[in-house]
Amino acid sequence: MKHTRTLLAATLALTLAACGQQVQVASPAASAPEHTGEIAGAYLVGFKESNLGAQSLNAEQLAAQAQLQAQAITAAGGVLTTQWADISAAAVKLSPEALSKLQANPSVAYVEPDLVRHAVGMKSGVTDASVRSGLSAQGLTAQATPVYTASGEYTWGDSALKVPTLRASNYTGAGVAVCVTDTGIDANHPEFGRKLRGFKNFVTGETYTDPYQLNDVSHHGTHVSGTIFAQYGAGTGASGMQAGMDPNGVGGVSSGANLYMARVLGNDGSGASSGIINGVNWCAAQLKSQGGTENHVVVSMSLGGGRASQTEQRAYTSVYNKGVLVIAATGNDGAAVSYPAAYTNVVGVGAIDAAEAKADFSNFGTQVDLVGPGVHVLSSVPLGQGSRASASGGGVTFSDVEGADKSGKGTFSGNVVKAGDGTGTAGGNEFCGTSTRNAALSGNIALISRGTCSFEEKTANAVASGAKGVMIYNNVAGPLGMSLTNAYTVPVVGITQADGQGLLVKLPTTGTVSVTSADYEYFDGTSMATPHVSAAAAVVWAVKPNLTNAQLLSLLTSTAKDLGTAGKDNNFGYGLVNPLGAITGQ
Repeated sequence: MKHTRTLLAATLALTLAACGQQVQVASPAASAPEHTGEIAGAYLVGFKESNLGAQSLNAEQLAAQAQLQAQAITAAGGVLTTQWADISAAAVKLSPEALSKLQANPSVAYVEPDLVRHAVGMKSGVTDASVRSGLSAQGLTAQATPVYTASGEYTWGDSALKVPTLRASNYTGAGVAVCVTDTGIDANHPEFGRKLRGFKNFVTGETYTDPYQLNDVSHHGTHVSGTIFAQYGAGTGASGMQAGMDPNGVGGVSSGANLYMARVLGNDGSGASSGIINGVNWCAAQLKSQGGTENHVVVSMSLGGGRASQTEQRAYTSVYNKGVLVIAATGNDGAAVSYPAAYTNVVGVGAIDAAEAKADFSNFGTQVDLVGPGVHVLSSVPLGQGSRASASGGGVTFSDVEGADKSGKGTFSGNVVKAGDGTGTAGGNEFCGTSTRNAALSGNIALISRGTCSFEEKTANAVASGAKGVMIYNNVAGPLGMSLTNAYTVPVVGITQADGQGLLVKLPTTGTVSVTSADYEYFDGTSMATPHVSAAAAVVWAVKPNLTNAQLLSLLTSTAKDLGTAGKDNNFGYGLVNPLGAITGQ
């Protein structure tokens, strides 16, 4: 007993880890992932657990065990970066020699790579193969007649979840914490009312510490958070609205919840498994049972990757056993459910559009539990960092215009000129070939068809020809968004096939193309569906606080609106989350 107390005194940091805090020593960053999705030289090691498991040990026993495990890592020549005593695991840096030694240790259950996870959502309509943030290159199919529409501050997603009716009964999630694990947040956005409860950065090498300073470079986390928590009547402080928006902005599904942000994804939208585990553990530490102030915590994870991790599974099981409900995006590959959504004790969320059809990018499989609104979802982005696009020509203002990523900001009016030379497909208007030029575009707006070459090639050709604005029209029905590699000084937009072809037959004529700053954007992805479901869970838990996390999930799945094949299926799970039905039985 004396020896155990000596170990405990010598390993205070490890005792803190056992109490839900992590020993963190420069955990590996995901700034330079390999093509394999592994972080070079960074590993997660899991030690063999007793039949009772590490969580059954008391603090002294846990600290002593953790000390022995740390010594095993050091003895092998490894560098301990983060230790999770309650799951008998750690993040380490290993040379090839140290890796071999640690794998040979009989107390070690496994050694696996520290993997890279990514945000899984991005601007609506982006269909180029070079898209960022993990959205499938297959794009979005033309949407059928919507079942749900926006009204005032209520987005179509709010309508789908019956938020107006919920708010009328004061069902807003008050008293339940929603902890978002993402790219950060612009807490200055008026939609958050300076009510963020907590913020912590877990991305090594990006030392953001203040939610009221720049920290969400990719905009993803601010968008996700707005769906959960945007305050009603608060958007008047934001100036950059999208066309047709209510002057008060948008409203969240659980505007009364307690919002936390664990910044686990970096400026490029990616993060290490080890850092994400630290963020999830920090979320769980907000529980009163773990020394925090919250009765219930929902963790909302709009991120994922295609490879399983034994350490992640241990971590999510651990926080689940503490009472947390973890909800994660299934992914945007149109394929198998990604991780962490595919793990046991994690709720997997797929995406639908406003017509209740499965989004074509939404992953599918037995691990899909619920679906939520995930196509053309309007929410907040960091102030002034979004874009609003519009275009017109031949006296007609176009209905669906998407500004390209890295488009120049500004408005230009002038003659609209067909870019192509009459050869190739799409009416000879694809404007392909890296050295293709058209002097007639100089000082005018280039009208180009989507086709066999990249958006980048078309745009670069037009700008090199002297165009002052670029319109690229789709070659299939539906909106057209673009992700460009290089930044441009002229406005570049995507328009529908019908508008582009309609304008083409009116030439010669004049038009206008405009891309301006905005504080709101439309995004697509299971990343957008996940916060809808997370917020719905918070709303229900606030009304039924005596439910365990398991009982809450059972209630959410049993009351979901069944879509697709009758009963649970691989596309929709149990169906569209229905918080009002879970509360009232209606």
